[in-house]
Amino acid sequence: MPRLRPYPWLLAAITVAAVAAARSVVRVEVGGSSMVPTLLPGDRVVAVRTLATRVGDVVAVADPRVASRLLVKRVVTVHPDGSVEVAGDNPAASTDSRTFGRVAAGGVTGRVVWRYWPPERRGSLARGERAALFAGGPRG
Repeated sequence: MPRLRPYPWLLAAITVAAVAAARSVVRVEVGGSSMVPTLLPGDRVVAVRTLATRVGDVVAVADPRVASRLLVKRVVTVHPDGSVEVAGDNPAASTDSRTFGRVAAGGVTGRVVWRYWPPERRGSLARGERAALFAGGPRG
């Protein structure tokens, strides 16, 4: 049986790809009820940093009031400078752009694409589903 020779370049490429993927994915736990019914308190989601943000997307953003904290909200407006206005799907329970204004483009951590916890609710947040859930435009 022939012995497989290791290919150092292949191992290096796989390592670089794994590191790049790990840096582009952020895990977030939903802490409140601002995104009900789309996301429930305790849901755990994955946000991808490299994806473009559009109106209707669910995103993880840096809380402008506490930089170390991430918020999960829906994009209601994307401005030419890349900044966004965000709102919760449950406006009565949401602190969002109505309170803190626009979020700078650099404050958008990533687009939420997958719920991995709890297991019975695991699955993707497909772009079509997100757009269908967000039918009303900005909330006042």
